[in-house]
Amino acid sequence: MVKLKLALPKGRMYDEVVAVLAECGLKLTANGRNYRPMLNDPDIEVKVLKPQNIPKLVELGSQDIAFSGFDWVAEQDAKVAELLDLNLDQVRIVAAVPKGSGQKVGKNGPLRVASEYERLTRQFLEKKGLNYVFIKSYGATEVFVPEDADMIVDNMASGQTLRANGLEVFEEIIGSSTRLIANRQAMQDPAKARKISDLVMVIKSVLDGRAKLLVEMNVSEENLEKLIPILPCMKSPTIAKLYGGGGYALKAAVDKDKVRELIPRLKEKGATDILVFGLKKVIA
Repeated sequence: MVKLKLALPKGRMYDEVVAVLAECGLKLTANGRNYRPMLNDPDIEVKVLKPQNIPKLVELGSQDIAFSGFDWVAEQDAKVAELLDLNLDQVRIVAAVPKGSGQKVGKNGPLRVASEYERLTRQFLEKKGLNYVFIKSYGATEVFVPEDADMIVDNMASGQTLRANGLEVFEEIIGSSTRLIANRQAMQDPAKARKISDLVMVIKSVLDGRAKLLVEMNVSEENLEKLIPILPCMKSPTIAKLYGGGGYALKAAVDKDKVRELIPRLKEKGATDILVFGLKKVIA
């Protein structure tokens, strides 16, 4: 029997990942500060690790698969297989400076730059041709400026923390989101690869389900051809004749962000009895 080792990131990504797994039918049972919660799949062994540690451990094979921020995969130049972008915990890795100081960067001697992301920071600064001194930070990087650093490189979601500390973006370095990654050798093991493939399919079905809504409606025969061209769907809408020959019933899975504008157009083209439902999973 295959035993798959799955690493989950401690911290801000943890709750979102656990919620996705729960929607997949995979439920974790935590035990206080235990870093080895139990999953209701006996073939998957879970360990909770710091996000910074995960990509390299997956590369080395001590963990078969993991959820990781792309920023740490890039920072560690980890040789892993990326299986899925969950588009969760979206952040940008940016270089930030005190507000109004962007034009002076690099003009007053070596630039003092603080960051947790040493590799990404050095790559960025050397590409810019800047003379710098790197300062390794261990969290709360924004407090280094202005007394202890002239620039920081950090992750940013809304930018509120930067603004609260009098900082502004000097340049964006990379974008990041939660990825499902795997050890390359594990993907060569037929049993593990099958288990991983099944997991990817179910997770993707949950993410696709979150992004779509099921729209159902009735339409008369004379309006059917007017309505179909404006109805977005995954392949083609499901059409069924109504009892008694009173027209047709249509249903289609539609991107959630398109539904608000779609409903009035459907109504204009003769749709009636329009219903909208949430979806749990979508498997194409």
